[in-house]
Amino acid sequence: MDVRELLEDFFGRVDENVHAVLDGLSSEQLAAAPLPGTNPIGWLVWHLTRVQDGHITELLGGDEVWETGPWARRFGLDNDPKNTGYGHTPSQVAEVRADSADALTGYYDAVRARTTQFLADIEPAGLDRIVDTNWDPPVTLGVRLVSIADDCIQHVGQAAYVRGLLERG
Repeated sequence: MDVRELLEDFFGRVDENVHAVLDGLSSEQLAAAPLPGTNPIGWLVWHLTRVQDGHITELLGGDEVWETGPWARRFGLDNDPKNTGYGHTPSQVAEVRADSADALTGYYDAVRARTTQFLADIEPAGLDRIVDTNWDPPVTLGVRLVSIADDCIQHVGQAAYVRGLLERG
């Protein structure tokens, strides 16, 4: 298995889980927090997608999918690329309202298509390229990609847990 196949498989597992956790949910279920001040499924999937969109865009350059598509409108938000969910207060979390599960899967799939395109061009030697000098040690492309996938996996796991709580009512 080459590095492209490995990374594609890693990110592909997120795809399966995102689609499974959203399957059949209403807008109300997407916005339901298990307890006051906790993150609902819709916010968790939106956030993991925003993070992937932002980080892949940093690596590719250009505009985020969030900025160029209809996504912000479908979530009742401005298309501010800085709004990724980091540091959101409970009231800001509550403002993220997908008009449907299709909005979440559509945005996720659009971001993921861009990630797939990026991964297809990676060469093993390129994984050692420094992409962020704000850390000690500086962050390489390989470490950044693992970090993105890890963040996505953790958040989709949280969304699956919340779904389980909702289904048990």
